[in-house]
Amino acid sequence: MLFSLTEDQKLLQESAKRFAQAELPQLAKELEQSAEPVPDAWRRRYAEMGFLGVNADPEYGGLGMPLLDALLVMEEFAKISVAVAFPIFECCAGPVRIIERYGSPELKAHVLPKVVGGEMLVAISMSEPDAGTALTDLRTRARIEGDEIVVDGAKRWCSGAGHSEGYVVFCRFDGVQGAKGIAAVFVERNTKGLSFGPQERLMGFRGVPSADMNFDAVRVPRRNLVVGPGGFASLMGAFNIERLGNATMALGVAAGALEQVTAYVQERKQFGKPIVNFQAVQISLAEMEMKVEASRLLIHRAAANAGHDLPRVRETLVAKCFANEMTRDVTGMALQLMGGYGYAQEYGMERRFRDSWGWGIAGGAIDIQKVNIASEMVGRRFDQRR
Repeated sequence: MLFSLTEDQKLLQESAKRFAQAELPQLAKELEQSAEPVPDAWRRRYAEMGFLGVNADPEYGGLGMPLLDALLVMEEFAKISVAVAFPIFECCAGPVRIIERYGSPELKAHVLPKVVGGEMLVAISMSEPDAGTALTDLRTRARIEGDEIVVDGAKRWCSGAGHSEGYVVFCRFDGVQGAKGIAAVFVERNTKGLSFGPQERLMGFRGVPSADMNFDAVRVPRRNLVVGPGGFASLMGAFNIERLGNATMALGVAAGALEQVTAYVQERKQFGKPIVNFQAVQISLAEMEMKVEASRLLIHRAAANAGHDLPRVRETLVAKCFANEMTRDVTGMALQLMGGYGYAQEYGMERRFRDSWGWGIAGGAIDIQKVNIASEMVGRRFDQRR
């Protein structure tokens, strides 16, 4: 069992680190103030560096590397901020991976080169007002009419809504109830009948758009069917890639906080010496380091075992849950060590703290993931409706 990266992985990681640390801190501050997403020009720069297609098929312009390699890049960007890392997350771990795995050849040829080239972001559209954790209760409807699919309904809490150029929309076909009726359809932003609500104002995740989506007789070509009815298990299996991306974003936030506070405690002086000389500070640093390293190992295990395939469910759930709780703990401890400087917006730690809380809500809340972990442990599902 190996616990070290290959030389190629180290080079990729270092390239991402140099770019992120040299180019992105000022952009992160601007996005935090404006709440605007990464501008198109910056996204094209990401693409030119190869960061948007690390694990995409070379047939569509990608580098064809394993999932782990993409997560190495994502962590380095997330150390700077969630906002600047979000395009990496969407392109390397988001629903575009579902399209690459299950979409028609025509759909893949239409979408994937644009994603890799920085011309398109693809967001996932799952949650609804009455269907979040209980996803199989979703009501957005779809039906096939000739060579078209017609979609009606509403979605909520879609990260990227109104900004991303494409959406993988979970919907119910022909009124079939439960998981058997759920499928996924690709819808582009400018499609007639698709509209967006006002941008949400969230505690964190500034620079990551979020809004309601409304589908009023939205018509798309039949080839835009990504996964048909009865394929809910396949959809959720592929969604484990996004869950590992979620865990990596949480890890990046915590790792960035740890790097920042480690530098701070060696510079900040009280009672005539750097505060790192005090044992209480040393113990806090050690606790944060242990949590960050444990999280990184869990994520890397799940990604390494997946290779170019789908991550294992149990490993993914454990990695996501641990990272989601870990990042809240680490950013909170780091903020406390920095005192007033941690609480002040100018220094960025309070942003890391706010951003840390979103990951344990997105992609499946922490508690429901723990229920799913227990389900994997005992080998049976727990029916929440009885």
